[in-house]
Amino acid sequence: MNTTAGNQSAADTHTEHENHPWTISVADHPKRVDSPQYKESRALMLKLVDTTDDWTFAPGPYQDHHGGGVWVKDQGGWICLFLPLGIEWSAQFCADPAKVDQIRLLAARVIAAFPDTLPGYAELGYQDGERLLNTRIETAEQVSEWTDSIFNASVPLPAGIHSGVLPTAAGYHHYPKPIVDIDHFRFDDFNLFVEDDQGLSVAVVPVAPRGSGDGRVRVLAAHPSSRYAKHLVPPSGGARPETARDTETLATEPAGAVLPARDPLAERAFRLQQPMPA
Repeated sequence: MNTTAGNQSAADTHTEHENHPWTISVADHPKRVDSPQYKESRALMLKLVDTTDDWTFAPGPYQDHHGGGVWVKDQGGWICLFLPLGIEWSAQFCADPAKVDQIRLLAARVIAAFPDTLPGYAELGYQDGERLLNTRIETAEQVSEWTDSIFNASVPLPAGIHSGVLPTAAGYHHYPKPIVDIDHFRFDDFNLFVEDDQGLSVAVVPVAPRGSGDGRVRVLAAHPSSRYAKHLVPPSGGARPETARDTETLATEPAGAVLPARDPLAERAFRLQQPMPA
C-alpha cells in the first residue's frame, strides 16, 4: 500500500536498482587450524551472548563471525557494538598493519568509555583484552592475532544469518560488506579489485603473508559473466559439514579458487608491488 506523510506525494518517491551483480564466495574459509587467540575469543563470545536476553540474532547455536564487533559492559550488562570494519580471516594477508592499528585505536576509545569492560573480560577468563588494546599493530603476526581476537572475531551468528542464501536464509555475507571492508584496510599497493580480460571486476586476496614470495591469490567474488566466476563455491544455503558447525573452518576449499602467481589476475593484483611475487 502507498502512503504519504505531510506534503510528500507519490511524485516525491523514486525507485532504485543494482546494475552490478556479483557471484560471491566469502562464507567458507580455506583449511586452517584455529589459533589459541581464536579459541579464547570464541569462548568469551559465547559466555557474553549467553548473558543477554535481547541479542538481535538469537537463538543459537552460534558461529563466530569475524565482523568487528566490540562487546562492552555498562550498568545494564553486556552489549555488542560494531566497528566500521571487520577483518575476515581470509583477508588478513592483504591487511596493512598501520590501517589495522587504526581499527585498534578506535576499539580502545570505545572500550575506554565503558570502564567495566576489561575487568569483565578478565572475570570471564579472557586475559588478553588490555594487552591487545595497548599494543601497536606493526607486523603480520599482530594483524593475525587481532583478526582472531574478541575485538574482531566476536559476532555470534546462527549459520543461516552468517552465511545462508535465500530462500533458506539471508546471510550476512551475501552481499557485499565483508569484501567492501577489505578495501579500507588493504595495503595501498595491493589491488583487491582487478579486471579480467573482458573488463569485468573480480575480487581477490593473497593466500600468504606479505613478503612470503607467494604470488598466488584466492578469488573471493566475481561478476557472474566473468569466466572467473566458475572458481567460486555454489551457494550452500548455510549448510555446513558437522565438523565445521561451530566454527568458520571447512576441511576443503573450492577447486580452482586459488589462482597461480602467473595468472593474469594475480599479476594485476600485485602489479604495484616490487619485486613481483614469485
